[in-house]
This record gives sequence, C-alpha cells and structure tokens, in this order.
Amino acid sequence: MSLINTEVKPFVAKAFKQGKFIDVTEADMMDKWSVVFFYPADFTFVCPTELEDLADNYAEFQKLGVEIYAVSTDTHFSHKAWHDVSPAIKKINYVMVGDPTHAISRNFEVLIENAGLADRGTFVIDPDGIIQIVEITAGGIGRDAKELLRKVKAAQYVASHPGEVCPAKWHEGEKTLAPSLDLVGKI
Repeated sequence: MSLINTEVKPFVAKAFKQGKFIDVTEADMMDKWSVVFFYPADFTFVCPTELEDLADNYAEFQKLGVEIYAVSTDTHFSHKAWHDVSPAIKKINYVMVGDPTHAISRNFEVLIENAGLADRGTFVIDPDGIIQIVEITAGGIGRDAKELLRKVKAAQYVASHPGEVCPAKWHEGEKTLAPSLDLVGKI
C-alpha cells in the first residue's frame, strides 16, 4: 500500500539535537512542513555525505518552514557519539531520531527486517500530518538536498494553489499548469 496521502502513524522516540537529548512524537510534525529522512546507520559511508548535504542546506529548509528529522535504527546515544567525532555530522543542527525498536521504520515501511536497518527513505509531510512525497532508494545511492528542496517547494506550491500542478523540472517562479479538458492532448 502506498503511504502517499496517509497520516503519519503515532510514535514516541528519543532524539539528539544541538547537544541535547529530546523526546519526539508524530505530534511534533503537526502545523508545519516536515521531512523525515531515513538512513541505514551511523558511522557508515554514504549516510554522512547525505546528512552533511542536508546540514549545508538546513537554513534553506528552515526558510520554507520545514523541520528535518533524520532517522536511523541507532540510538540517540549513538547519534551523539557520531556528532562528537565526525566533522560532517558535527554540522547538523536538525533532529537526529533514534529508532532502536524499529517502530518508526515499520510505520514508514522502510525497515529491512533481516538487517535491522532502514532503507534510504525520504518523506515530506504537510502541516496536517499527511505524507505528500515518498522516495525510497537503494543503499548505495545517495540523495541530493537541493532536489529535495525543489520537491518541497513544489509540494508547498500545490498545497497553496488549488487547481494548479507543477510540471517536470519545475522550479519556484516558473509556469505551472491548471489541468482542464482544454489541455488534454496538447502538452
């Protein structure tokens, strides 16, 4: 079953953010846009490049009113230890959620059961807690924060402009489409 247009399921987790341990639930994702960014494990190879890319673009996400939640099946203690020793991870100011029980990974259907790790899953959630974007990639394929920013802007545009849609490669300020009978077969 697709998770598109479904509500985020309840969860409770411990997280690491800016030198502190915090509690996080699905309620924290309400009333704002959120990105839930699953990655397989701390202290690995592709993961720190992705998380650093998000850290380097975090201010742009914040300007859009978006909070980022990076999630792996590691503990919040592991996130802190990784933050303390890795120059790439030290840049992170967003929330790093621990999912050692695998509950969140199962909720988002990204758990690799036989490995106890999460797939590289990216979920964009609207202020009502509804999943608008789902992207899952294989373990060896890193994601791009700028492309994610483009998709978030498109989702926000569509949400605030009923009756309009964003075509392929759409960027903020470019022309959108208003689906109608008149457009059928003319694009």
